Amino acid sequence: MKNPWEDIKLDDYENHMNLDSVSQLPVLNTIINSQLNDYDTNSVCIFWIAGGNWLEHIDTNKYQKVYAIDINNKFLEIVQKRFGNLMWWILECKKIDLTKEFDKLPNADLVIANLLIEYIGYESFLKAIQKANPAYISCVIQVNTNENSWLSDSPYTEAFENLDEVYHKIDKENLINKMKDIDYNLLKEEWFDLPNGKRFIRLDFEKRK
Repeated sequence: MKNPWEDIKLDDYENHMNLDSVSQLPVLNTIINSQLNDYDTNSVCIFWIAGGNWLEHIDTNKYQKVYAIDINNKFLEIVQKRFGNLMWWILECKKIDLTKEFDKLPNADLVIANLLIEYIGYESFLKAIQKANPAYISCVIQVNTNENSWLSDSPYTEAFENLDEVYHKIDKENLINKMKDIDYNLLKEEWFDLPNGKRFIRLDFEKRK
């Protein structure tokens, strides 16, 4: 079965996320700037790069390799157009299905996985982490503080109607416990309020020595 993310247009995704009533892309942009700079790392694997706008925060004096991972090849083509000329010596785009193509994943010091676990589930995420084998992981999950839908209403909602097929509800404590099972300890937890009764939780983990 084809993953519904492969048919989503980047304009629909970015326009939806940028709406004042959703306001998720600006918050993610701030978060990823911190994620990239909080740890002593020189390679990063970004699971689910989407349009890659946050690559503007890459310090090319720090990072020797940046892997941009996505299942949507058109997203990756846009990332390459936006940043390929600026980062051609370190940026590598890879089309990978993170529910099954774990062998294609590179190793990296840091894995960033924002709003991804909801679409691949715990088991696939843990397998991907074990293959990439990072020293640090920083991820963002979304929680709803009321009974509203996990997807915010917008003029673009129809573009995402098939995502119910791959959506998984993620629980913070469950994720932390599962990460412990593969030898990763929680380092940091931050909460970010969003419109429509939603929040982002940033969870950072360090591999147990």
